[in-house]
Amino acid sequence: MDYRHLGQSGLRVPALSFGAGTFGGSGPLFSNWGSTTVDEARDLVDLCLEAGVTLFDTADVYSAGQSEEILGAALKGRREQAIISTKIALPMGDGPGDWGASRGRLISSTEAALARLGTDRIDILQLHAFDSHTPVEEILTTVDMLIRTGKVLHWGVSNYPGWALMQLLERADRHGVPKPVVHQVYYSLIGRDYEWELMPLGAREGVGAMIWSPLGWGRLTGKLRRGAPPPAVSRLHETADMGPPVEERILFDVIDLLVELSAETGKTVPQLAINWLLAQPTVSTVIIGARTRDQLIDNLGATGWSLTAEQLARLTRVSEREAAYPASQYRRQEGFSRLFAPMVRAAAIGA
Repeated sequence: MDYRHLGQSGLRVPALSFGAGTFGGSGPLFSNWGSTTVDEARDLVDLCLEAGVTLFDTADVYSAGQSEEILGAALKGRREQAIISTKIALPMGDGPGDWGASRGRLISSTEAALARLGTDRIDILQLHAFDSHTPVEEILTTVDMLIRTGKVLHWGVSNYPGWALMQLLERADRHGVPKPVVHQVYYSLIGRDYEWELMPLGAREGVGAMIWSPLGWGRLTGKLRRGAPPPAVSRLHETADMGPPVEERILFDVIDLLVELSAETGKTVPQLAINWLLAQPTVSTVIIGARTRDQLIDNLGATGWSLTAEQLARLTRVSEREAAYPASQYRRQEGFSRLFAPMVRAAAIGA
């Protein structure tokens, strides 16, 4: 397994990490993701650790805490072999104190996550969503306190707007407190918005990307084909509208090329889609999810080899779409690649 630095931190993480969103399976969304039990989770964790996948990602909202509980139970007795990442700040109830990133909420949510995970520390804590109500200094001083007490080792955000992440970085630098080193983002061959603003920001500021849904909300698993309906058994029937949208033209153009490259390389469609991501700037780790051993084994096969430069370019071209303003303006400039490349080289993320 290839290991990379998590942004500009000293923490080295595997190129592939495991997402525990399928653990538990309660609620209208997560019940469609999976219902992995403790025994099943322990088996999947075994496979991950054997392959060098030591980073496990979860969140308090995943099945209302069950995902953290099951992950903690599956890691019992081998906590020191694992890097645990969890996320807080999304609503966990209907009360006024059940959502957001206030000082009290961050402290109580971290304590609750530690208890559910059965650990004394969280290796990577992420704010799961942007909270416009809580002052930046309140967030920073609270996270600093959690780090000083050893309950959190590294921190970051997830699904943040670029300006809000930049504000955290600037204020953290100003006050001399730990800066966020990771941004958990959606990025896939059929969802490349991350490149427009957040990738240049991450490269410039040393924020590594932890990629969620690398297979485009289950659309790049190899089961979809142009002109054919989704398979009879597919979570897309229930969850397609809950995930990031995708233009049908781009979706099937990408699928067609992945199928073609699969025949050329002997790799599966998911392996190709994940391998393309691993070659992109700022990507520290790609989160893979699996409900079964076979799915996990297939996803693990995305590493240990590389697409050729020509194959990477073909996938990049077929998945390209017009960027939103203002990225649409500067990306059209002839010198765009020359402007962007130094940021990526200077960051040296993933080296």
